[in-house]
Amino acid sequence: MQLTLWTYEGPPHIGAMRVATAMSGLHYVLHAPQGDTYADLLFTMIERRDARPPVTYTTFRAQDLGRDTAELFKEAVSAAHERFRPQAMIVGASCTAELIQDDPGGLAKALDLPIPVIALELPAYQKKENWGASETFYRLVRTLAGAPAPRPAREPGRRPLCNILGPTALGFRHRDDLIEIRRLLDTLGVAVNVVAPLGATPADLGRLRDADFNVVLYPETARSAAEYLKKSFGQAFTHVLPIGVGGTRRFVEEVAGLAGIDPAPVLDGPCSRLPWYSRSVDSTYLTGKRVFVFGDATHAIGIARVAAKELGFTLVGLGTYGREFAREVRAEAAEHGIEALITDDYLDVEAAIRAAAPELVLGTQMERHVAKRLGIPCAVISAPVHVQDFPARYAPQMGFEGANVLFDTLVHPLMMGLEEHLLGMFREDPEFHDGVGPSHLGGKSLGTPADEAFEAADRAPADTPPTPAPVPILLERPAATAWSPEAEKELRKIPFFVRGKARTNTETFARERHLPLITIETLYDAKAHYGR
Repeated sequence: MQLTLWTYEGPPHIGAMRVATAMSGLHYVLHAPQGDTYADLLFTMIERRDARPPVTYTTFRAQDLGRDTAELFKEAVSAAHERFRPQAMIVGASCTAELIQDDPGGLAKALDLPIPVIALELPAYQKKENWGASETFYRLVRTLAGAPAPRPAREPGRRPLCNILGPTALGFRHRDDLIEIRRLLDTLGVAVNVVAPLGATPADLGRLRDADFNVVLYPETARSAAEYLKKSFGQAFTHVLPIGVGGTRRFVEEVAGLAGIDPAPVLDGPCSRLPWYSRSVDSTYLTGKRVFVFGDATHAIGIARVAAKELGFTLVGLGTYGREFAREVRAEAAEHGIEALITDDYLDVEAAIRAAAPELVLGTQMERHVAKRLGIPCAVISAPVHVQDFPARYAPQMGFEGANVLFDTLVHPLMMGLEEHLLGMFREDPEFHDGVGPSHLGGKSLGTPADEAFEAADRAPADTPPTPAPVPILLERPAATAWSPEAEKELRKIPFFVRGKARTNTETFARERHLPLITIETLYDAKAHYGR
């Protein structure tokens, strides 16, 4: 386990918590010390859920280590069962409690409760959050779906039936994606049997076997469970990610093939506005923009395809922190002619962004902070996210409406970047420079008295004595280093998002060496100096 300022994934018991919080009638008893009790913070503050997560902690303290903490755990399990009366329980230990080796599964089994109790073995020092969610969901499905049995063929005339697997609590846009995918399936003529984990009960998991096939929306959470259901009940499952117009159309075709129906009702109907927008005059200048994508595998792969194939961007970076899906991300990166970045260290990601010099970053909330420091436009497209990425409005990432949302998400930061670029280009223009006020105010400057005094001094002839200030304020400009016209012209060739830093570094370099004039040679000497 690496100690770091930021982390892409928490320990695996956080993944178990996401599954438990997504479901109803399931309770999680977590053997954890005082200080590990942050479920309320995650789900009520960040995700803004209207109910507390169904988690009970043992909350042992330092002085408890001198007595029987195993007995403390058994008391917590009994009290939780008596108070909440769940249909099923899961039990496990946090990363800290794992060290005292109290065996939560064995202790809970000894209580002989009248409900299923699923013990979770989540090695906190080898695995992380998404693996913990996947393992928890798999264990629940394996325990509650029933004994393996061959699946009978669908009766003639019966509507195809599917399960939707993968959405959890604290998932990036899972709630809205689910609405969009259910709408697509209904238009296609496919009924939904069970959605899990989000909104399901333990009893619902016992009905998973009734479906004809499974729709896997988030492989990080649901692929293991889907593979078990395929092996035990002969249920095929989807592999295509319904992200972007192309991905959604392929997803519809895949579902139609599994259901044995015609995809025309969806494919021939109204589609996303993304294709038209991406061909419009306002968007054609975005063609070829350099983009760096990083996040969980589902969103990183899906967004990379949208950026490159549907918006015409140039992919200069693609990566994931989910090592379980490194093979898939590497294969996708190879199709774009680049090498994938597989790391869970945000400093490695920052270094890769600097080296790739993109014009847009698409990542997690951590890439948002990195891009802000580097002055690069950024949009969040993957967990981990913060409260602003759980909007009250409807904003899916999947399906045709999700493609509309993605167009806005990917294009708007570049639009604002262009605006900043144009402001920079016209900053020295005699009509539009910073000292000229808005035309609707008669061109009056909105600057401070000191700014106006500086401007007046600049406009006055060389032999005109300066007008005394109305108050005794000492006005001194900081010593500025002069630029030759050729150096200024060369500076403007540097991309706008790093031009300010290049100017500052070059001027610092010149001042330290007492150079009165910055030439092209000075500019490149400074670049070489700071590049070491």
